Amino acid sequence: MSLPQPRPAVAGLPAYVPGARGAADRLPPVKLSSNETPFDPLPSVAAAIARAGDGIHRYPDMFAVELHERLAARFGVGADQVAVGGGSVAVLQHILTAYCAPGDEVLFAWRSFEAYPILTHIAGATPVMVPVTADGRHDLDAMIAAVSDRTKVAMLCSPNNPTGPALTRDEFARFMAAVPTSVLVVLDEAYVEFVTEADAVAGLEELPRHDNLLVLRTFSKAYGLAGARVGFALGSASLIAPVRACVTPFSVSSAAQAAALASLEPVAEQELLERVQQVVAERPRLRDGLRALGWDVPEAQGNFVWIPAGDRTVEIAVALAALEPAVLVRPFAGEGIRVTVGSRVENDAVLAAMEGHGAR
Repeated sequence: MSLPQPRPAVAGLPAYVPGARGAADRLPPVKLSSNETPFDPLPSVAAAIARAGDGIHRYPDMFAVELHERLAARFGVGADQVAVGGGSVAVLQHILTAYCAPGDEVLFAWRSFEAYPILTHIAGATPVMVPVTADGRHDLDAMIAAVSDRTKVAMLCSPNNPTGPALTRDEFARFMAAVPTSVLVVLDEAYVEFVTEADAVAGLEELPRHDNLLVLRTFSKAYGLAGARVGFALGSASLIAPVRACVTPFSVSSAAQAAALASLEPVAEQELLERVQQVVAERPRLRDGLRALGWDVPEAQGNFVWIPAGDRTVEIAVALAALEPAVLVRPFAGEGIRVTVGSRVENDAVLAAMEGHGAR
């Protein structure tokens, strides 16, 4: 009997591996596996979500008009230069749906965000994955060399998840000068609020200079709304319009819209920025503690650090998860371990757990 079969590209998709969550029958874990904020939601944001719950029997604003307008005002662009979706992953899928067809190529560094090859295959395009350098940076010369007449989209992740370094302004300018303007460049800035390097590329500054650029942002990290699922893209109205046409109707819930709007209030944004600074202050302590154990941790500009553990990756992650309480990190088998920068207590737990797992 013949049964319906999926497209070959879908049947062969690599699995997205979420961060570990811990077991119900054990102590609450030290969960540093998903690059979440260590802080509870702001009271003002939690209250906005609760108020939105009173109307949950109604559909949300399908076009998230108020959120588009507030984001436009916040970032100094027109409302028609913003596309909002259910997390930056969903927005990226809408971008690739809008711009890619079978036979097209999507270029990105690797290792980078693991959704990139998955979303590329879903769009029917072919991923072109260029290895990062030994210190976890985009190899822009190799990426430029990999551009072909089939390249439709090039994705740059700054800071790069999971390795940590951010692109510099000069690196970005060199890449944009070398890539044809027919190639859509997506600058993924999911962790931009944590960047402290003075010469790091700033997507908002670059948008007016490049007609083929989209900047991708999220409320999941610095804004602490990972569970709400709100992301957005910024770019010219002509680039954004096809993306908005591909957004799933009602994909941003009323509670998520309310949470994002509350987070954009000036007082709330200031509180969130103060929380970001606490994470940024802890980041070098965690990085340096791991370096003291012999690990060659790259420069970290997100809310995470990278341990290039190679073939010891799974062994170390399993050992940390077996502790009581478990210390949960994100292993990438055969490559390395990403550790979220948590609270001081959580970071101390990581460093203590890693004492027996120094570099050899």
